[in-house]
Amino acid sequence: METAALIVVLVIALALFFDFTNGFHDTANAMATPIATGALKPKVAVLLAACLNLVGAFLSTEVAKTISGGMIREDQLSQSIFPAIIFAGLIGAITWNLVTWYYGIPSSSSHALIGGIVGSVIAKSGSGALVASGIVKTVAFIFISPLLGFLLGSMMMVLVAWVFRYSTPSGIDRWFRRLQLVSAGAYSLGHGGNDAQKTIGIIWMLLIATGYASAGEAEPPIWTIVSCYTAIALGTMFGGWRIVKTMGQKITKLKPVGGFCAETGGALTLFLATWLGIPVSTTHTITGAIVGVGSAQRASAVRWGVAGNIVWAWIFTIPASAFVAAIAYWVSWQIF
Repeated sequence: METAALIVVLVIALALFFDFTNGFHDTANAMATPIATGALKPKVAVLLAACLNLVGAFLSTEVAKTISGGMIREDQLSQSIFPAIIFAGLIGAITWNLVTWYYGIPSSSSHALIGGIVGSVIAKSGSGALVASGIVKTVAFIFISPLLGFLLGSMMMVLVAWVFRYSTPSGIDRWFRRLQLVSAGAYSLGHGGNDAQKTIGIIWMLLIATGYASAGEAEPPIWTIVSCYTAIALGTMFGGWRIVKTMGQKITKLKPVGGFCAETGGALTLFLATWLGIPVSTTHTITGAIVGVGSAQRASAVRWGVAGNIVWAWIFTIPASAFVAAIAYWVSWQIF
């Protein structure tokens, strides 16, 4: 195998490892709430999430198209240097994923990836090589996705409270413990439909830039879809239990009805974003929905100190991963 081809293969392998870390980092997004409420046992929950992440492959490829062609001006970067840029961006994203997982912080793997790519591109060619509209759209949804999750989660909570106002608490718990199977499944499907596509887009962009795929192809190669969804599903089965504890127990105390409302509100947000081809953070979305559910009951039901720490992690995600990626680029360009 030629050296150039071997480098591309190695970078693709690193991208799949990032997808794996994305999976175990984001297990909490779909399954922290049903685990916390007792609706599902942990092992059953992660297996369900992994299977539905795979099914998400059949929803859409619009997010992958946004990532592959909507972030970087490939004509301003030479073919020979492109693998180094992707490599450095992935190092930045993986580093942030592992650090936040270790400390149990539910940060965004998606924005870590985008921050990493942005950091490596700027280190090589400056901001002129970035597509401003694609970056702005992604950054905007750092704020929009949790707000949508908050709004839909709180609205669902108010609606359910009104519809079941004459029901007994035990009856409500029994019904919504079952309904959480549906809502958690819907969120896992939405997670798979949006998150794995980001890695597909990165690999597709690399293949196009290095001449192994045509820019005129309407869809990414099928093997990229299969491999990326398999990697994120395997990562989900591994389970990021530190973050599950934060999401399920530390933000607010959830009952089955609250878990159902948070998952349903979050799933609706993800399906909308995937349909529009917008790479959103599933972590931001479900966190916003959980806070919305808690605050719909009473403001004191939310541990605002924990929520504030999570928001700070969101703010630092892109610059921190970009900084690590920039350093990784200066090291990797000598290798590639």
